[in-house]
Amino acid sequence: MQDMDDQWLRGLRGWLASNQRGWRIVAGVVCIGALALFLHFREIRVEILELNSTAPRYVVAQVDFEFPDYETTIILKQQAMQDVGVIYHIDDKEIRDARYQLENYLIRDQGWRTLAPSSTFEEMYKIADELETLLLEARFTDPRTIQKIKELVLPDTSFYEFVPPSIDKPLQLPDEFWRRVSVTTAQSSSFHADAIALCVGAFQKQEWSLVEDAALVRSLRAQVGRTVPEKMTRVQAGTRIIDQGERISSRHLAMMQAMKQTISDSRNLEDPLTIIASLVLSIIFVSISALYFRISQPIFIRSLRQISLFVCIVILTLCFAKLTEYVLLKSTSSVIEGVRYPIVAPFATILICILLSPRAALFAATFLSIILSVSLAVDHSRFLVLNLVTSIVVIISTKGLRKRKEVFTVCLKSWLSAIPVLYAYSLSVGQPWSTSLALDISSSLAFLLLTAVLVVGLLPALESIFGVLTDMTLMEYMDPTNELLHRLAMEVPGTYQHTLVLANLAEACAQSISANGLFCRVATLYHDIGKILNPQFYTENQQTQVNIHQLLTPLESAQVIISHVTDGEVLARKYHLPESFIDIIREHHGTTIVYYFYRKQLELKGGKLDEAETQAFRYPGPRPRTKESAIIMICDTVEAASRSMDEANESALTALVDRLVVEKAEENQFDDCQLTFEELAKVKRTLVKSLLLAQHVRIKYPKREKLGPS
Repeated sequence: MQDMDDQWLRGLRGWLASNQRGWRIVAGVVCIGALALFLHFREIRVEILELNSTAPRYVVAQVDFEFPDYETTIILKQQAMQDVGVIYHIDDKEIRDARYQLENYLIRDQGWRTLAPSSTFEEMYKIADELETLLLEARFTDPRTIQKIKELVLPDTSFYEFVPPSIDKPLQLPDEFWRRVSVTTAQSSSFHADAIALCVGAFQKQEWSLVEDAALVRSLRAQVGRTVPEKMTRVQAGTRIIDQGERISSRHLAMMQAMKQTISDSRNLEDPLTIIASLVLSIIFVSISALYFRISQPIFIRSLRQISLFVCIVILTLCFAKLTEYVLLKSTSSVIEGVRYPIVAPFATILICILLSPRAALFAATFLSIILSVSLAVDHSRFLVLNLVTSIVVIISTKGLRKRKEVFTVCLKSWLSAIPVLYAYSLSVGQPWSTSLALDISSSLAFLLLTAVLVVGLLPALESIFGVLTDMTLMEYMDPTNELLHRLAMEVPGTYQHTLVLANLAEACAQSISANGLFCRVATLYHDIGKILNPQFYTENQQTQVNIHQLLTPLESAQVIISHVTDGEVLARKYHLPESFIDIIREHHGTTIVYYFYRKQLELKGGKLDEAETQAFRYPGPRPRTKESAIIMICDTVEAASRSMDEANESALTALVDRLVVEKAEENQFDDCQLTFEELAKVKRTLVKSLLLAQHVRIKYPKREKLGPS
């Protein structure tokens, strides 16, 4: 599985290295599509105001809209609920006492049989039960309340129109009430009329105490309130909805939200013209960016790897920004809703600065800050300034980044730069200190810490996919505990010492022409790892006076020497070294000839070799394709040759360096590396100076003699 992944990555990197114009155009089209989607599905920005705060400026309606007027709705509900008056019911105890008195009368006084000759005691008892139930359920109120009950389609048979003048003392209920009770009792069962009249009369002659039914009144008023529809108030475009200095109420917030929703709905995202507009804007932005890079950084615009990486980071940033916006807008948390200035641009800035270049990062910071400020639902000007300032500080602080944990330090410096900007915003509205300012400072710290975490997490993946070596990764490869370096030090110590010296020389030479000195140092440590497989064939590793090459023909010796390049490539792939290291392994000898054994073979053949035989003594190459690779080739050749010098002075070293560089140039080894004559001169001067310092002569210490007694 690991081999398959490695093969896939090599294939991807090979495709990225192809630099075909068609694929570069495809990368641009992908960027256009992603940016068009981002611009098309943007949220509408309205000014973010806090409840009970003071409006810093007046706000005018941008379009005609309707908003749910909660305050008016509450007033309407209160007015509707006032239609429900006081509701009374008869005291339950008095009803039960009256029932008990009726039962005693029926038992003890048989005179009722004369008044209701057709009725039985059982019938009279049932009528008493029915009357008790009706009286317990009876409610008395005003006609307006009964009308509301009917409008709510609630049972109204138990409600009677009667409002007592006072409930301080018992009173008789109106005759109309008893008439309805009699009718209801007669309808409920086939009772005799004279029996109903007798029982109703027994209850009617009494006086009753009425009690307010507060629970029923509250229930009815709540139901009436729910029937009142939400009041929608219309606001015309151009109307001032908030005055400067006015205290923000919930009504103002409702208007702002409704205006935002109306503007969003009016955009009609499915309209082809709207889609075309977003696409045209995206094409304009991407075209301007491409033109900028073509003029200022032509190498960048011709590199499929760099373009693809740049587009990938931009798309990741747009996704990060859109996700942040979604969380801020949809969250119900008061803390998250209070976040006004999300810091997003530094995420792309730090990635591009590390993986590409500070110049590309500066352009990306400006480009993304503008795009995000006009597309996200934020305060345009303040978001733009804050993100631009923090991004520039990131670019300044990222220079010389060597460890991954230093990303957090960079983000911390960026946060410190955001504090005075936020404080200036607060002062501009006359608030030297406020809860909002504290929340802004805290949220900016949270955003930048999240940025650091995302950057540290994404860097290894982006480096691996796009084959980019950062200084942080190079520092990790320079660790002496690395398995390959440990093997090199233990198994081929002579070669290891050679690489250490060579690493210092290559780094110094690279820095003299502003090339990547750290890469030269680290790559040099691995350039001879192929010698691990046959260490005894190389002079620096031979511990005895016996030279194994005396047992081989010149051709065999040359093949063994040349094999350290191919063996190094195999080992590098086995240990998953970066492709750029493998390039150094293959290129550090270019297509030069193993001249020592070539001369010996020439002597054996009488001074004549055909082309095939000559090729057998030549390294497979390719020739150096970068300035760093050419520098390592020069340093490797000169360092090895300088060890055989009898006298290492400046003139001798200068002559040696000039001769060896000329030989390489005559063999066309520098044709593909874009190394200029001026840079070559600087490399030679630095090389001579470094070799002189490395091979300086120490004074001879006298032999220590035994000291006499003091």
